[in-house]
Amino acid sequence: MKHLNASPTPLELGFRMPAEWTEHAATWTSWPADDELWFGALEGVRTEFAQLVRTISQFEAVHLLVRDEESERDARARLEGVRVTLHRVPLDDVWFRDNGPLFVTRPRESGPDEVSFVNWEFNAWGGKYHYRRDTLAPEALAGYLGAAHWDQGVVMEGGSLELNGEGVALTTRSCLLSPERNPGLTKDGIAALLRDFLGIEKLLWLDEGLEGDHTDGHIDTITRFVGPHTLVTSVEEDTRDANHATMQANLERLRTFTDLQGRPFEIVELPLPRRRLEGPEGRLPPTYANFYIGNGFVVVPTYLDPNDERALDILRPLFPGREVIGLPSREIIRGGGSFHCVTQQQPIGSIWKGDDLDES
Repeated sequence: MKHLNASPTPLELGFRMPAEWTEHAATWTSWPADDELWFGALEGVRTEFAQLVRTISQFEAVHLLVRDEESERDARARLEGVRVTLHRVPLDDVWFRDNGPLFVTRPRESGPDEVSFVNWEFNAWGGKYHYRRDTLAPEALAGYLGAAHWDQGVVMEGGSLELNGEGVALTTRSCLLSPERNPGLTKDGIAALLRDFLGIEKLLWLDEGLEGDHTDGHIDTITRFVGPHTLVTSVEEDTRDANHATMQANLERLRTFTDLQGRPFEIVELPLPRRRLEGPEGRLPPTYANFYIGNGFVVVPTYLDPNDERALDILRPLFPGREVIGLPSREIIRGGGSFHCVTQQQPIGSIWKGDDLDES
């Protein structure tokens, strides 16, 4: 397989990252394995993971990374009869949205799109946890897929970016500008990289994310595109809660944003869970915005909270033609994220081998 660095860039070859709601060939995820990382709750986490994988597999193919023999044995037992492909890949943790690759596609005049990906660096959100094995995972995928791809020596996490599929992306300053990720890399430098490697033409910045979010404010926990011109954003209705002012500031800023044609976005407010959840390291960041969009479905995390059904009722009309499914994530949130954080979509298309580069 071909490994590319900076030239030619994906953009120069016509590749761009598509929106999540475009058709998938498969979903990639990883099996939870470390009881210590899950603060002794691994059994409950695996139960919720199995339900998530079973649900996704009813709609599209699932590729599951398992880090060792015990993980593989456990996954096979819990997923008996499920359409899933297992891959033995050494891993530190399960947050494949962030340590996995970001796929890009290129349209062809005839036939399916071509699919490649960018392999960014991953450093566990500024070196907070072990990550040396996690950052190698995209190469394992490249070997399985036989994909030519780009290796980019910049830290970039999938959860830090939210794309509308038409050249616009959202992110947060607190995350992408944190000095523990890419010291010295400016807003303009980040925007240029995302343009060249993902085809993002307009990068819009919110300030912060949720209290207790160890990712430093990933956008996929607060604000999500549900269509090219519509987004949902989390709001905290309790004025005494620390998230209230932050989410309100984000809402006001979102109202000033426009797409590439200068049109404002339609904004739908999505409540946060009503009950505060605490973990061993402090406040947890439960949110309904961490949903995952797939072929004919959307899986939404729920928390045995009074706002669970209310959030589902808000989201269902926003996804016509897709079944909006609430699944429990009260155990998974102990690790700091939920369904979007642990999944990565592979767009439908033929895997790009880079053969056309031999002709240039």
